[in-house]
Amino acid sequence: MQAFDVFNGDADGICSLVQLRLAEPKQSILITGVKRDINLLKKVPLGVSDITVLDISFDKNRQSVDDLLQAGANIDYVDHHKTGDLIKHKNLFCDIDLRPTVCTALLVDKRLNGKYRAWAITAAFGDNLIDVAMQLGAESGFDEQQLELLQELGTLINYNGYGELESDLFYKPAELYQILVQYSSPFDFISEQAEVLETLRLGYQQDMKKATEAKLIHESEISAVIELENDTWAKRVSGVFGNHLANEFPERAHAVIRKKDDGNYIVSVRSPLSNKTGADELVSQFPTGGGRKSAAGINSLSAELLERFINSIEEQYS
Repeated sequence: MQAFDVFNGDADGICSLVQLRLAEPKQSILITGVKRDINLLKKVPLGVSDITVLDISFDKNRQSVDDLLQAGANIDYVDHHKTGDLIKHKNLFCDIDLRPTVCTALLVDKRLNGKYRAWAITAAFGDNLIDVAMQLGAESGFDEQQLELLQELGTLINYNGYGELESDLFYKPAELYQILVQYSSPFDFISEQAEVLETLRLGYQQDMKKATEAKLIHESEISAVIELENDTWAKRVSGVFGNHLANEFPERAHAVIRKKDDGNYIVSVRSPLSNKTGADELVSQFPTGGGRKSAAGINSLSAELLERFINSIEEQYS
């Protein structure tokens, strides 16, 4: 029976699957997409027996999980996002950890006893778990220069995952995964795939420059809200720009918003680095909100709710 690998298109999802398939090679059908495309299990046909799920919210996929289990699937589910009520079933294995110091790739790393640790560290950097990645990297024997390379790579893979459509991205996540999984070490990828790396690096630098000139629509000691233009570059950079702001102002919460063609806003939220909690609770107050304690988002916030959202982020972190 054909296997399916279902994974988030960001650094954490991709690097998690890279580790797993380096350790356990398997011919599988890949199901992924842009970072915010998380209702991925509905794309898996009923009757499939072997499904691996990485770095997508159980809460957002519960009905599909139940449907697939009832149709006979075996599901291995590894994640760190909000779960809601989990399903208990003999064919469902969940390795889910909601602590803000954990990402999916670190859970996979633990399962594999650190066999491909450099990929796990890359993912942790991509998820903006910088202190965690630095500490684990030092404990694993990587020097400062090596960790700088992994931090850049994690940031760039993560950057590539943002967009409304895969056509907004430089590389479709499944294609980028298929390039990365050829390398047991990210350092080999860095040395042998200079063109891919430079494409992402140049795009990141250009997009970030534009983002730093964006309009600040709310600012206090508690939070800041920045509005980007409704343009392709802004779709790509919203998440990594939120991480950048969180690192630059660690005591403050941040929201990066962009008005879409339909007039609603897409929102990326980062909790303060000094208090990595509450982002999931904040966005859950609004339709289409979801994520984890330190980073979350709202896929479609009506313009009428923007003021309420700004008030809510202030209240959440007061």
